[in-house]
Amino acid sequence: MDIQALAFDTGGTVLDWHGGLIEAFERVGARNGVYREWHSLANDWRRRTMKGIVGQRLPAFHMDDVHRRTLDETLAHFGLGGIGEADRLELWRTWHRLDAWPDFPGALAAIRERLPVVSFTMLPTSLIVDVSRRNGIVWDAVISCEMIGVYKPHPEAYQTAARWLGLAPAQILMVACHNFDLDAARQVGFKTAFVKRPHEWGPEGPPDPVPNPACDLIVEGFDALRAHVLAG
Repeated sequence: MDIQALAFDTGGTVLDWHGGLIEAFERVGARNGVYREWHSLANDWRRRTMKGIVGQRLPAFHMDDVHRRTLDETLAHFGLGGIGEADRLELWRTWHRLDAWPDFPGALAAIRERLPVVSFTMLPTSLIVDVSRRNGIVWDAVISCEMIGVYKPHPEAYQTAARWLGLAPAQILMVACHNFDLDAARQVGFKTAFVKRPHEWGPEGPPDPVPNPACDLIVEGFDALRAHVLAG
């Protein structure tokens, strides 16, 4: 593969959103004297958010806005409407304080010595800035669908990212743990790498754990991705 840059999905591929949300729900729940099966709440919140942002065109909102709206929906659905505004804001801001998967920062730094690395994400730019600084992650660029105004999996999002990088789509390796993202990238000519994140959705497991065999590369984790890229 003639790869000139790597573009990383960031929300679930890079960030352990489920683990971070569980800690926040447990903390807020204990403070309010309420207990639930928090894994279900975290995943419900994520599903509602993805439904509200995937495929949007020129929305008057970004993903942080959807996170805030769908948090209220999730809390109401699970009978937690009494949670106060301060606690809701704490839960909402958790997205800006997430930890990366442990195998990511070191692998990214090693890959970046060889090739440009880009966060190509549906998450807001400000969120990527916050979590990158928290985790010591250095990107060569951040391309948020918020900037483009068109959200994955529309072909225009991927085509715009390639144009902004000054590369042909086939020169970019799109890295993700979600088939929908990689399938759409491949449709416009990107090379694709599926990195398995079996714990992304906690005990429930990811909704699409089986990689599409059409991917150019399928690896168990970021150490394997690093080894493959640096060997190339």
